[in-house]
Amino acid sequence: MSEQDDEIVEDPARREAAEEVERELVMMFRNARNLSTHVAALVHPDLDPASYTLLLMVAHEGPLRGMDLAGRTGLDKSTVSRQIATLVDLNLLERAPDPDDGRARRIQLSELGQERLDRVRAERRKHLHGQFASWSTQDLADLARLLGKLNESS
Repeated sequence: MSEQDDEIVEDPARREAAEEVERELVMMFRNARNLSTHVAALVHPDLDPASYTLLLMVAHEGPLRGMDLAGRTGLDKSTVSRQIATLVDLNLLERAPDPDDGRARRIQLSELGQERLDRVRAERRKHLHGQFASWSTQDLADLARLLGKLNESS
């Protein structure tokens, strides 16, 4: 056990706060999973949440080779390859020549994929703005800061 673990065990208030954070994170992850399922279906009815996550990564990172995508997601190459094939079949991704290696291909958003993601993101942003309408700007800034701190520690 580390010193921080000892502090949590010894301080009941800290332990209770840590347990509340854990409960809230579980709820947040459950809600995020449900949202991903819903949003994936809005992008394409046959799109599963895992492939939606891959689609988002390509949208964020730009054109990538399949093996780079596997490395960034922590998934094995065969899983990523199957997801890429599905996304290409759904016309959400397309393969393009790799300018750095003529033998390789990169995966990028197709025009349809970009259009669908843009539409869904606009709807999601509108929904989030509605959810946060009653929050103060300071509360939003605090949440962003704390989420950033959490993500840095992961």
